[in-house]
Amino acid sequence: MSERKDSTQLREPPSKLGANTQVLTRGYDARLSLGSARPAVFRSSTYVFHSPEAAERAFAIASGKSQRAEGEPIDLIYARINHPNAEIVEDHLVPLEIGAEAAAVFNSGMAAIMTALLTFAKPGDSIVYTVPVYGGTQHLMHQFLEPFGIKGIPVVAGRTEELEASIANAPNLRIVFIETPANPTMQMSDIALAAHRAHQRDPGVLVMVDNTFLGPAFQHPLSLGADLVLYSATKYLSGFSDMLAGAAIARDQSIIGLMKARRIIFGNILPPDECWLLDSRLPTLTLRMNRASKNAQRIAEHLSRHKKVKRTYYPSLFQEPEQIRIRDAQCDFPGALFSLDLEGGKRAAFDFLRHLQIGRDAVSLGGVETLACHPKTTTHSPLSDIELDTAGITDGLVRISVGIEDWRDLLADFQRALDKL
Repeated sequence: MSERKDSTQLREPPSKLGANTQVLTRGYDARLSLGSARPAVFRSSTYVFHSPEAAERAFAIASGKSQRAEGEPIDLIYARINHPNAEIVEDHLVPLEIGAEAAAVFNSGMAAIMTALLTFAKPGDSIVYTVPVYGGTQHLMHQFLEPFGIKGIPVVAGRTEELEASIANAPNLRIVFIETPANPTMQMSDIALAAHRAHQRDPGVLVMVDNTFLGPAFQHPLSLGADLVLYSATKYLSGFSDMLAGAAIARDQSIIGLMKARRIIFGNILPPDECWLLDSRLPTLTLRMNRASKNAQRIAEHLSRHKKVKRTYYPSLFQEPEQIRIRDAQCDFPGALFSLDLEGGKRAAFDFLRHLQIGRDAVSLGGVETLACHPKTTTHSPLSDIELDTAGITDGLVRISVGIEDWRDLLADFQRALDKL
């Protein structure tokens, strides 16, 4: 919204304010919302131009025929292209990601990922990506992009030498896509190394990081050399399991500009009401993530000693030297997700989920409530047996997203469910 007004009208805060302050102050002028202390919802589908010349200029910029000058006020056109609530929440997302200059919002996390890949990859290009990865992302790579001639090259997360080799040898490499920690095994990939190798090979290669699990509070890919950070904003950014949203954040404004141009064609901008909801959640993001992370660490470390647990996947419990090195280099805190590989396989996993009383058997993550699921039969069920085996997704694996409840209550709930196996 601030982009369309003279900068003298805005009470822009000093640039050195912290992210938690900027998310409440950046780019928002209450005078443009009838004095409302917090942004209102603008549900209009179309917007009145100040003049025919302003309309001409707005369309020239939206179509990419011209570039907006710094500080130039530009009229809004139509809500599929942009709207005030999108501008407001995008302004507030930027300071949360260290090194960011621009952001774009979408109507789901998959919409953000799809738009990013289809903006920059073309037939004949290849995409190196880490596995395991969210099942929808892998499905997009192979069932949708490959028939159009865009090749996906999987690399197991955490295998640094294999990632380097794939980046060096992939034909017509255009994108390196990293989900770290990996879903659901929590294995980490070295963002800084991937970015260095990719840009060393070709500065035009884009390094994209799905930062949903640890960002933006605990992991900062742009500061490590990544070009684009992607989020399912449905998860921690929103935090209440009551909306769908996606976000893309970059240091280079032209990357976001190209994605917004694709967004116009795809029609997948986040609508005003959802933008308003998301914006209202951002000020509590670090509070929620910190509480959930502390809960998860206490619980995971306790459960790792339970006799029914074969292995606990959680960053503070890493034993492999390479995983410890990556964790210490790029993560501030271990986050609120962990996975348990249970003795007894699928039956034990199902019985564990069945016996939970506080934790809820549901997919998704990042909400204030605790959720648990069986990835092999839910989120990653489209994968083949070979892909599941390669990714380390076993019959007994349960993924848990810890919320902000009292950690003692959650621990007792998990222990009761394990004791009944």
